[in-house]
This record gives sequence, structure tokens and C-alpha cells, in this order.
Amino acid sequence: MLIDPARSTLLLVDLQERLAPAIDGIADVLRHNAWLVDVARRLSVPVTATEQYPAGLGATVPELAGRLAPGEIVEKIHFSAAADGCLAALPALARPQVVLAGTETHVCVLQTVLGLLAQGKEVFVVAEACGSRRAGDKALGLERMRQEGCRIVSREMVAFEWLQRAGTDLFRQVSREFLR
Repeated sequence: MLIDPARSTLLLVDLQERLAPAIDGIADVLRHNAWLVDVARRLSVPVTATEQYPAGLGATVPELAGRLAPGEIVEKIHFSAAADGCLAALPALARPQVVLAGTETHVCVLQTVLGLLAQGKEVFVVAEACGSRRAGDKALGLERMRQEGCRIVSREMVAFEWLQRAGTDLFRQVSREFLR
């Protein structure tokens, strides 16, 4: 099954100011998330971000918050955004496919994935756009998601599947800007 731009949404989980410094490889994680948001915008794929208890963990990191509209960031208190109910009212989350990235891979990302799978969603997690405080926890989180039926993908897999074909003006633009 391919990721379809008309049937999918991008969900960024808890990429927040006070949590980010503790995440292993955070600079790369944030760079990959920003790239995903920019590609999604170019291809008209809706984007949503969650914030876990922002009073304690801070707001979404500035490099991502600046790419999001205020209504695209939702607060949650449960580790799983699916359990929290914060996603239910968002039109973009009515789409059957969710491309997901964020932190921490083995906690909020994992629990959100499991909740979305239980709701019947097709879930794709972008491996290099996820992070945990410890690399081993990230690896275990990704493995658990795979065991539960989630598809683990790369950011380029997402972009090429969203693009669907070469030879269009849009492909040439995205290729020039994002796929060099």
C-alpha cells in the first residue's frame, strides 16, 4: 500500500522546547521533521502537531512552530494523542492514513501509533524523524511498532509516494528543492 497525498495527513508528536535537548540526535530529528512539513505543504498534505503538557515541556520548538498555524497544534495530557481525543475534532485526522514523526519514539509516538492502529488507520512512521533520549529505546519503539503492524518508512519514501510520478512540474519543483 502506498502513501496517498489525498488520503494522508502528517502528524508531529511532541517536538517541544524542554524535551528536545534531551533527545539523542535532536538536530537531525528536527531537520527531518522540518523537511517533512515543507514537503507536505508543497503537496497540500495537512499537518498537525501535538504538545504533551506544554506547561511543563514547553511549546513546539520554534523551527517547527513557525511552519504551523495555531490551529494545527493541539495539546494533550495522555501519552497517546489517539487516547486523548485531541485529534478527533481535526478534519485532517479523518483521513485514513497517518504519517507520523516525533518524540519520544518509545513513549508518545508508540502509544499514538497503537491508538491509531486500533482506530483502523494506516500508520507510517518516519524512522529518521523520530527520537528518544536513548538510541536503544528508539530502536525498541520502532521494532514494537513494526510488530504491531505499523509501516516504518524513510522521509524520501514518504515524499516519493506523495509525489506518485515523475515528469510533472510539481515533481521537478520538489525534486529540485528537497530531493537533491
